[in-house]
Amino acid sequence: MIKKTIGSRLRLLQVPVLFIFMCSSWGAFAQDDAINRLCQQVGNKLGSVSIEQCLNLNLIDTQGRSNLKRALAVKDYSPVDGVMPLGKVLIMGGIHGDEYSSVSLVFKWMETLNKHHSGLFHWRVVPLMNPDGLLNIPKATRQNANGVDLNRNFPTSDWLDLAEKYWVKKTYRNPRRFPGHFAASEPETKWFLNQINTFQPEVIIAVHAPHKLVDFDGPQQPPVKLGKLRLRRLGTYPGSLGNYGGTTLEMPVVTVELASAGIMPTDKEIRGMWRDLVRWLRAEVPKRRQAMLEKQSTVITESENGQNNVE
Repeated sequence: MIKKTIGSRLRLLQVPVLFIFMCSSWGAFAQDDAINRLCQQVGNKLGSVSIEQCLNLNLIDTQGRSNLKRALAVKDYSPVDGVMPLGKVLIMGGIHGDEYSSVSLVFKWMETLNKHHSGLFHWRVVPLMNPDGLLNIPKATRQNANGVDLNRNFPTSDWLDLAEKYWVKKTYRNPRRFPGHFAASEPETKWFLNQINTFQPEVIIAVHAPHKLVDFDGPQQPPVKLGKLRLRRLGTYPGSLGNYGGTTLEMPVVTVELASAGIMPTDKEIRGMWRDLVRWLRAEVPKRRQAMLEKQSTVITESENGQNNVE
């Protein structure tokens, strides 16, 4: 009787353990499946990124989803044992779905990091922020699936006052520039804001096309050139990432504007851009980190002085 009771209890204990194992396995399978689907679609869409190349990068499913429930994926190149990174760098491509080269270039840079990541920086890479725009049928769109320009949807300090006015008066209600009905209205925007908040980068690198230049917002000295691309500041727009990062967060944002949305730079040009970018980061990121530490120290000191005055 005792043996029978013990056996029954053991079988009952096995049920929840088996259930937990099955749920865990299903969760992992669902994540892998989401990345597999994304790579299949991206590989079929872009001539310069194959399905195999995408899969071999081992992108991470963050559980973030676009409007149409596509995976919003990242790849981290984390600190290396024995090496103190100079800082954190967040790279993003494909915020506009019809800028094919901006996605392809980031994939190329990830292949470079796969081979040569030395721990100099802690990198987080977002190869495709707007998968619904890129993968739209019959053709890719600048906007996301809701028809919102994600690069006009960030919660800049001037969004409420200027975003709609700018869209109406300056773009004449151009649907390609629609900023959304309110700031950070889109799941992709919310997701990227969370990446900034959790990763806490010193610098953001955003890749676009086709203006053939380097734009810059925020503190620090801008890069004068990246390969053949030369610095030419475009100004800020309500709801843009450059405005949000550079003005609202006081964080350097480098915007890489490739020469063509549909034609990739040569391998030599890609290497030149990467070399110049890393050289600039090595010079400026430590300054940025030091400035942030000094600012934090000042805030702590002021807070302590305020408490002493109250006492």
